[in-house]
Amino acid sequence: MRDLDLLLDVAEEAGDIALKHFQQDPEHWDKPGEQGPVSVADLEVNRMLEYRLQAARPDYGWLSEESPDDPERLDCERTFIIDPIDGTRSFIAGHENFAHSLAIAKNGVVTAAVVHMPAKTLTFAAALGCGATLNGEPIAPSRVATLDQAEALVAKPMMEPSYWPGGVPPLRRNFRSSLAYRLSLVANGRFDAMITFRPAWEWDVAAGDLICTEAGASVFDTKGQVPVYNSRGAKTAGMIACAPRIRDSLLAHVTG
Repeated sequence: MRDLDLLLDVAEEAGDIALKHFQQDPEHWDKPGEQGPVSVADLEVNRMLEYRLQAARPDYGWLSEESPDDPERLDCERTFIIDPIDGTRSFIAGHENFAHSLAIAKNGVVTAAVVHMPAKTLTFAAALGCGATLNGEPIAPSRVATLDQAEALVAKPMMEPSYWPGGVPPLRRNFRSSLAYRLSLVANGRFDAMITFRPAWEWDVAAGDLICTEAGASVFDTKGQVPVYNSRGAKTAGMIACAPRIRDSLLAHVTG
């Protein structure tokens, strides 16, 4: 729990920095290679997090969207996996659906996680073996039992038949911009599933993965496997999270 307490502490400070820039037309630009936008707030939050977290745990590796990748992290038993602002486009546009996604992985398994949404005053958190919370209160996924009753957070292109060897499932579709937020909404039962078939950066999904699994939701990649973190490429093979009672039927549609 010491690691979780550390993440909760720095998440509050990250939120304070982000809100200073929020809806103030922050300076922003596109990163090279079609990697999406970045703002001065992303970089300011990242600097604070790297300073605070590396000072507190100097033996932990570091993987962040806004830092050059240091391959030495691969030799570390524990590694910080950080997205300073997940949902930068929403942040720049002045929308509330952005998050600070903070996780620690030990030997490929996430052990502590926080998804903090300062503009919505929501803090999702989890530690391995200790359950998941929203603003300090325990959360759990929905108990929906059939796909035709399920509502999923999934981008419209992901519902194309080519993505579904077992056939397109009869899900009701919705969407939110931040992957970390989408996962957290499955963890607390607001939605029944979250689906992306595109490779997902670990910093977008590591925290949300643990929050989902500790809440009791099922999480797997597009091959039906449990994701492993702090990998060399820092990407997962997509990401699917769902209420436990629809796991098998949803997986059958995904894998055929």
